[in-house]
Amino acid sequence: MIQRGPVAPKDPTEKQKGFYILLDTIVEALERKGQSPAQDIYLDCGRLMNNAKIVGDIKDQEILDLLDKTNDFRKLVKKIGVTVSSNETEKVNFVFHSYGKVDRYNGGTRIEMTCPCNGAEYMLDLEDYEWSEDDDVVGMMAFEFPEVGMTGKVSVKLYVADGYDIPEISVDPPVAFESTAYKEMIAKSLMDEGNNYRLKKFLEKAQKGEEVTVAYIGGSITQGAGAKPIHSECYAARSYEALKEKFTPNHGANMHYIKAGVGGTPSELGMIRYERDVLRDGAAQPDLVVIEFAVNDEGDETKGACFESLVLKCLTSPNKPAVVLLFSVFSDDFNLQERLSPIGMHYNVPMVSVKDAVTPQFDLVRTEGGVISKRQYFYDIFHPTNDGHQVMADCLIYLFEQVAAAGWDEEITAYPTEPVKGNSFTNVHCIDRHYTLEGTEIVEGGFTATDEVLQYVEMNEDTCGTPQFPFNWQHTPESGSESFKISIESKNLLLVFKDSGDPNFGKACIYVDGKLAREAEPYLNGWNHCNAIILYDEKDCKRHEVEIKMAEGHEDKYFTILGFGYTQD
Repeated sequence: MIQRGPVAPKDPTEKQKGFYILLDTIVEALERKGQSPAQDIYLDCGRLMNNAKIVGDIKDQEILDLLDKTNDFRKLVKKIGVTVSSNETEKVNFVFHSYGKVDRYNGGTRIEMTCPCNGAEYMLDLEDYEWSEDDDVVGMMAFEFPEVGMTGKVSVKLYVADGYDIPEISVDPPVAFESTAYKEMIAKSLMDEGNNYRLKKFLEKAQKGEEVTVAYIGGSITQGAGAKPIHSECYAARSYEALKEKFTPNHGANMHYIKAGVGGTPSELGMIRYERDVLRDGAAQPDLVVIEFAVNDEGDETKGACFESLVLKCLTSPNKPAVVLLFSVFSDDFNLQERLSPIGMHYNVPMVSVKDAVTPQFDLVRTEGGVISKRQYFYDIFHPTNDGHQVMADCLIYLFEQVAAAGWDEEITAYPTEPVKGNSFTNVHCIDRHYTLEGTEIVEGGFTATDEVLQYVEMNEDTCGTPQFPFNWQHTPESGSESFKISIESKNLLLVFKDSGDPNFGKACIYVDGKLAREAEPYLNGWNHCNAIILYDEKDCKRHEVEIKMAEGHEDKYFTILGFGYTQD
């Protein structure tokens, strides 16, 4: 149900009580296949409540509890005020979408309003609209622009019904990036310098003008989520630019950049795509690899073995790159550095914790030592703002400066053979329609189509998205019921499949040597991204027969096999 609303305020709002969920937030028009370029802002899964707490300073649990289900939201919120400023376009289209119960993303009520980009507030009166009985939860907002790359500054305020006590918010002063307090905060991020030999070697090569490459691999924060524009303001780009400025003699002409962050994915997937996205199938040999999975690895079913395997995969590469572990943080102070830092200690690699720097001071006012507020640091519940990305970059640069000023450690010539969590995936490789393995037999069965509706990611310095795992196998309703079969000799095998919010996708059953090993449910997570699961993990390499077939009752559904990860040694 799509409805268009008024284009100007219907009445003054000065005396109405309300709270901000976005305040002077920079948005950027990103490419969306088949849709207008836009900045999507998701509100489900606790995100709206988090914005209300951080941006609107709402502490009343009764109010927060009304921000999930659409019917409750409509009891609380009567109007939505939207303000947009931009020098790049005269108007944008504001979208408010309530997700549906039956068809989550295509169902529910969708309200649209044209907003001139003149800094004035334009109002959606929710009582002016007919709402769908299919409405489930408050889903998302979007700001649609005429062209990709356009930016604007937006505020969104929720005006509430009478009877609710809404606090007045105080405005945070700008972050004093050059202050002593800021520098002291950044210094707290250095968890451990580790063995500095490889990192010093990288810095020395850069300073001499030799060709060097810096690579970043991680989740959505490494992709640049929250940074506007995403390609230039993310922590990876900012730390790379600072490295060029501080450690190269020729404006960085000798330093090259690889950014390989993929939103919503853990190191379980990162280790599989390392050769493609970081090594570029052998075309790139990074001298420094920054690994950032501290907030993505909660879903890693090995609880650290995949992360450790990725660390070892980097450390044992023939060109011996320096490796840095970067521990980012969510707005609820969550990360996994307690689980993952013992791996860094075991292999004596440098570690940087953004959590250790910023979380102790979040609740302090400036007179008590506070430097940056949560409202300033976080774009949403998961991702940093431009200021937050700057903090992350500065934490990395502080490590590099400390290492540059220190004496040389002796080179590590051999790493421990006994792992902390596990190392069975260190030599993992990818198989798909493009990457093949000699001796492996594949029968496509009913999985003959190629899925082109994929997760898109801004890689490197690109402003447009790159499709992930484009060489895939897809089952369609017209494909028939024949199974996909792969006969492979390996120690372990991981399946990478597509998660989707489309109810036309169905469940597949995976059999290993005739026995049901896993069920893959693409609709479980509810959005389009890559999902890796382990089918088997054994000590010895031997041949296995793997069959993937649509589950009973799902034969007329879609399912996409994006690829596989395997090891043989």
